[in-house]
Amino acid sequence: NGPTGLGSGLNDICGKDWELDGGDHGDPDLACAISSLKENNQISIPLVVFGHMHKELAHGNGFRKMIVVGTDNTIYLNGAIVPRVKSFGDDDKRSLDDESPLSSPEAKGTVRAFTLVELSKGRVTRVSESWVSVVEDKTTLKEEHILFEGN
Repeated sequence: NGPTGLGSGLNDICGKDWELDGGDHGDPDLACAISSLKENNQISIPLVVFGHMHKELAHGNGFRKMIVVGTDNTIYLNGAIVPRVKSFGDDDKRSLDDESPLSSPEAKGTVRAFTLVELSKGRVTRVSESWVSVVEDKTTLKEEHILFEGN
């Protein structure tokens, strides 16, 4: 989980989407550790990466915010995308007893989610959510969603 203090709305990065009134489901210990590091060591923390639940909200309420830029420019990134691997087509839901090569998801291919972070000189310059097609030994970038782009 990410730290507390990043919002309490249903769609906030660490928000409680399973309760109608929302709430902050962040980790107070992580918030304290980050604060302590910044204060006592006077270091910059450019990026905090964590996984909080999932991107799609409960009860069909849309999608969660996956990135927040703090007041001190620390970027908080939720990398939880569920499922991370999807099979092509609906006919990939075959019996586990069917062991023919065509029954494996890899025979038709999958798309896989990756969250990519680019850093330069200790600063985050770009964050993207990418979906990559994998068919046998061939990979192709299918989708890319830019979540953050800095200077």
